[in-house]
Amino acid sequence: MRRTAELGFLLSLALILSYVESLIPFSFGVPGIKLGLPNLIVLLLLCGRNEEQTAGGEREALLVNALRIVLSGFLFSNLYAILYALAGAAFSFFAMIIGRRSKRFSVVGVSVLGGVFHNVGQLLVAVAVVETLAVAYYVPFLIVAGTVTGALLGVAGMEILPYLRRMMQEEEWNQ
Repeated sequence: MRRTAELGFLLSLALILSYVESLIPFSFGVPGIKLGLPNLIVLLLLCGRNEEQTAGGEREALLVNALRIVLSGFLFSNLYAILYALAGAAFSFFAMIIGRRSKRFSVVGVSVLGGVFHNVGQLLVAVAVVETLAVAYYVPFLIVAGTVTGALLGVAGMEILPYLRRMMQEEEWNQ
C-alpha cells in the first residue's frame, strides 16, 4: 500500500514536470526538441534500486512513464503527441534497461541512451506519419539534443540518487 502511494506521488511529480516543460520556450529551430524533464522520474525509478531489485524498478518505471504520457497528453497536448511520446518512451525505456543491465553505463550514460533513443523512436513515427524519409535530416540535431539533455538529466539524477537511496534505506529500517 505504501509503495502505491509513493508511485502515485512520483506520477504526480512527473506530471508537474511535464507541465513545467510545456511552459518552457525551448526551441532551436528544430521541432520536437524538449528537455525531457519527466524522464528524470523514470531514470530515478530505474537506477534507484540495488541490483537484486532491478526488475521491480523497471516495472514501476514503465507503469509511471506510460501513465504520465497518457495523462499529460490528454491534459496538455493531443492524441498525436501521445503517439509520438509513447514511441519515444518505448525506444528510450528499452535502451535504458539494456544500458543499465549491461553495467557498462553510469547513470549519466543510461540517461543519454534514453535521450537519444527517445528521439529515434519519435523520428521513426514521424517517418511513418509523413511517409517520407526526408525527415531523416533531423537525425544529427536530435542525436546532439538527446545527448545534451540526457547528460543534464543524468547529472541531476546522480545528485538526487544518494538522497533517494538513503530515504529508501531508512524506510526499510523503520518497517
